[in-house]
Amino acid sequence: MSNKMPNTPSVDTGSVPLIELWRGDILESLHRGHAVVMRDTGEVVEAWGRADAVIYPRSSCKMVQALPLLETGAGRDLTPEHLALACASHQGAAIHVTRVANWLHDLGLSESDLRCGCQAAEDLAERDRLIKAGETACQLHNNCSGKHAGFLTLNRHLRGDAEYTLPDHPVQTEIRSAFEEVTGLPSPGFGIDGCSAPNFATQLSGLAFAMAQFAAATEGGDTRARAMVALRDAMILHPDLVAGETRACTDLMRAMEGRAAVKTGAEAVFVAILPQQRLGIALKIVDGGVRAAEAAITALLIRHRALEAAHPVVQRYLGPLLSRRGLHAGHVCTAPGFA
Repeated sequence: MSNKMPNTPSVDTGSVPLIELWRGDILESLHRGHAVVMRDTGEVVEAWGRADAVIYPRSSCKMVQALPLLETGAGRDLTPEHLALACASHQGAAIHVTRVANWLHDLGLSESDLRCGCQAAEDLAERDRLIKAGETACQLHNNCSGKHAGFLTLNRHLRGDAEYTLPDHPVQTEIRSAFEEVTGLPSPGFGIDGCSAPNFATQLSGLAFAMAQFAAATEGGDTRARAMVALRDAMILHPDLVAGETRACTDLMRAMEGRAAVKTGAEAVFVAILPQQRLGIALKIVDGGVRAAEAAITALLIRHRALEAAHPVVQRYLGPLLSRRGLHAGHVCTAPGFA
């Protein structure tokens, strides 16, 4: 499997202002990007910047990477908690680490069978526990450990060798096939993600199209549709497992009370699945600014009636900036012409 991509325009080409940060009367920061809202029919409802911008989805596509886990029957005995973890970029809290460890144990495997690498716990309580116990973080604390437990579950079904993150491994071959089918586009190549697995590139419109299919899927559909419903609903049911306390994915899904599933990806990618509207959303901030991606997805969720503009969570990502003493310092807002 080749990771060589043809020449593509810079991700900044054709980008437009999406998010502004004002401090006093001065525009302090301006974040440019691309955003697409699509229906499952392939119709572009609206777009800013270039819908055909080629990006790495990074962790925003974990629900797509988990499709073969269910479509092959490998995950037939998994619970919604397992599926939420398979889609998660968690912060290594006890609720995440313990569940992934138990999942591996049920497979007859252990932390050493993971190939995601070690990562410091981002959850403060777990970080403090490790320090007090004189322990170090391990692969279970990696934000992708749930995804990798899903990979291992699929790998056992496929009877692949231990190196399941290699691009030509049967696990990754299954994932690439599913990824290209639901994006509707051949991937031009891949990059190696922070968890060592290949991350397949696609156009932003392809990513939004995939999310729209997750949004429109029903239990009465085919095997893929039922897998999409299971993964989507698991994320909505367990937002705490998808990310964690104080994280945007968890905060926003809790606030929407079942109306949407959202997922961030590294370098400021964000997607949303809106079942009631049968819409998929994908966006990319070209400077990699996470704050801007969180503000942009918040604005689009409000625009498409999945999130109430008056909900307190909105102020965390889109609204006033306060000093550490609580003084008004500025505000984050959408740029003119966006959302």
